Amino acid sequence: MAVYKITPERIEPLSETTFAQRGIKERGDLQRLLRANIGVVAPDVLIIAEEFGEWDQGRRRIDLLGVDDEANLVVIELKRGEDGEHMELQAIRYAAMVSGMTFARAAQAYQSMLDRAGPGRDAKDELLKHLGWEEPREDDFAKDVRIVLVSGDFSRELTTAVLWLNERDLDIRCVRMKPYSNGAETIVDVQQVVPLPEAEEYMVQVREKEQAQRAEQATRHSERRAFWTAVLPEIQRATGRFTNWTPPDGDWIATGAGVKGVRVVLRVRRSDCAADLYIDGGPGSREWNKAVFDRLASRRAEVEAAYGPGIEWFRMDERQASCLTVYPAKVGYSSAASEWATAARGLGQHAQRMFNVLRPFVETAAAAVGEKV
Repeated sequence: MAVYKITPERIEPLSETTFAQRGIKERGDLQRLLRANIGVVAPDVLIIAEEFGEWDQGRRRIDLLGVDDEANLVVIELKRGEDGEHMELQAIRYAAMVSGMTFARAAQAYQSMLDRAGPGRDAKDELLKHLGWEEPREDDFAKDVRIVLVSGDFSRELTTAVLWLNERDLDIRCVRMKPYSNGAETIVDVQQVVPLPEAEEYMVQVREKEQAQRAEQATRHSERRAFWTAVLPEIQRATGRFTNWTPPDGDWIATGAGVKGVRVVLRVRRSDCAADLYIDGGPGSREWNKAVFDRLASRRAEVEAAYGPGIEWFRMDERQASCLTVYPAKVGYSSAASEWATAARGLGQHAQRMFNVLRPFVETAAAAVGEKV
């Protein structure tokens, strides 16, 4: 988009230019000016170091290192060119290298920068004031590292890579500083191009939701693994089966029921558990599964008289498989661990009854239906 100037007679477009054409150097000019005016590209950031690179004997350096008002480190990389080159890869490497920085080390680096500018300023006090802290809080410092890339423009490859990385919970922003000539003056149009400002709040909300979902999933996996660790040995003793299983973080375990295409599946949910006689002969077996189920259902009264109460029948017309299900206990992986023994006994008892009581009925039904086509 063009940039214009207004004169008393007309609106005139300014000519696009480059920093190199205007004689503006990357380090000597852009970096120096942004260090003193960082709000132009990164609001709410305090610059604590320039050309920071203690990890690499001085060969590789972060252009500007800052701290935002939420105590995150901010790596700022500058290019005066027109495509950003490979600055995102370089910045990610730098972010990883400084990710372990402590408050004390940040204050030390900041003090070195202040001392070069002139004596009399205390880095620790200024850093605490910026953060709104009364004293250092190491546990809250540098929990994350943000990246700000500043360039005259960015290639399609770079912005595509940054969008992809942001979707995976990195925080990288591309800020375009486009120079225009106005006689002896250089006018700069500053725009955040990734993520677009109007979409940024939405992206933050999506990222926070995804993080919460992953945390919830990790908790759920941990709870289910603990449940199976407690109940699986009891089930194995009660049935003599499921011996090839180690405690999973999923919600089920299974073993063959003695009839091809039929398994006994034990499941756990948040607040209950279930034992299934699961009829599924594999790919393309829908008709066979339904036929076996229907044969069993035609003898429902006999089956329930032999097994006892509690069987629920699920033909599941919308799915390939069918099953008979029993819910042994209102105990799940989120129940108190002291209640898991009840689930273990119930699952073990019903799994064994499915082997002993239901299998003869299933064998007869499968034989009547014949082999799966």
